[in-house]
Amino acid sequence: MQRRKFIGKSVLGGAALGSTAKPPAAASTKPVRPKGYVPSAYANSRSGWSPFTVPDYYTYADDLVIETPQPNKPHQGKVLAAVQAHSDDIPLYCGGLVAKLVDEGYTAYLIRISNDEAAGRTLGTGVVANEKDNQEVARELGCKKAFSFYYRNHRMDDAAEIEIRQRLIFLFRVLQVNTIITSDPYNHYDENPDHLVAGRAVEAACWLSGAGKDYPEHYRAGLKPARIREKYYHARSPNGHNLINRIVDITPYIDTKVRGNIANKNKGPAGTAGSRLRAELAAKGLKLPLLGDTEPSADFHYVKHFLMEDWKRLGVRFSLGYAEAFRYIGPDSQHSQEIRKYAEQHAVKL
Repeated sequence: MQRRKFIGKSVLGGAALGSTAKPPAAASTKPVRPKGYVPSAYANSRSGWSPFTVPDYYTYADDLVIETPQPNKPHQGKVLAAVQAHSDDIPLYCGGLVAKLVDEGYTAYLIRISNDEAAGRTLGTGVVANEKDNQEVARELGCKKAFSFYYRNHRMDDAAEIEIRQRLIFLFRVLQVNTIITSDPYNHYDENPDHLVAGRAVEAACWLSGAGKDYPEHYRAGLKPARIREKYYHARSPNGHNLINRIVDITPYIDTKVRGNIANKNKGPAGTAGSRLRAELAAKGLKLPLLGDTEPSADFHYVKHFLMEDWKRLGVRFSLGYAEAFRYIGPDSQHSQEIRKYAEQHAVKL
């Protein structure tokens, strides 16, 4: 979804959609294919969408699986770092995943790299207002704390990437991060350079934070390596070139994602957009019943029924209420299991 076009075809082409949440399906362990899957996403692109088709923006990997909500806190004790260039990146593209992992036991931290000075509804208030919003986003999504690096918005590629990387390594080690969520560093079709800077810095920091010889002063100060084994990469411009191997069912967490986006009141496509539309219609003597009778109600229903449209349509492809898509990189547990199995079968007594 392109934030600048959120009120475009995805809204005009469809009606206001209510929540049709269904009990989550069992986690898939076999490759799956979406309904109407075609090898090339171009064959069913957004440009050809109508209310009677479900567009597909992605190219799917052969080992595509569906990750569904798991009970009993299976990730208790693990730490998640959700790293974003701007205050609306994580809530818009990954808010459901963050809420899901927190509900499953993760302790989550939100890390924002820019100062968001170039974005804001009121001229000259971007940095202060967006900082406040970023803190509120973290709270709504269930994060324990939010960090900000305050690099120049839309000028992050002017900063030394090694400096951003070093700061991330320090935080990853301090927090003992196990899993990260961030922009795909290989999404070459993303027109915002900040997203690519963030993705590259995070990817390198994940590897270096677990190495034993980099920044030895960290160890002298009592820190330990952070062994990050899981990565969820999201793409802002999924135009068929981003290979997706993980679909995450966020149906039970869609309202949390909505509230996380509403928290970005000073920027992004969400915030107070619903109440502003309600006021605009009222000035003309009109009313949109969908928005309700209060400003909070208008903001909530506007975001859920309009801005969550892309994630609802993605969910439809996999018989889910709402879904998010990622390029997932995880531990090679199968390989390790095979080695252990071989050792058990062939080991002899000393």
